Amino acid sequence: MTIPSNPDPDPRRTPGLDRGGGVPPGETPPAETGTGTGTGPHRRPKRGWASGPLLVVAVVVLLCAAFFAAYGIVLAVR
Repeated sequence: MTIPSNPDPDPRRTPGLDRGGGVPPGETPPAETGTGTGTGPHRRPKRGWASGPLLVVAVVVLLCAAFFAAYGIVLAVR
């Protein structure tokens, strides 16, 4: 069983730190290149419904309305 290391080491004994906790130039690694997936400008997702599902819902609503209208006419004629 190993003893976990201290996540907050003593800054006086940590190499590469200046007084006050700063890091001297050249101690930090270079920035990432940004060639991985998911890089680039952030695009907000589209809001609202796409035209396909909206069309399907409209057709179903119109068919239901036509059915109940025809049913009402049949009941009125009897």
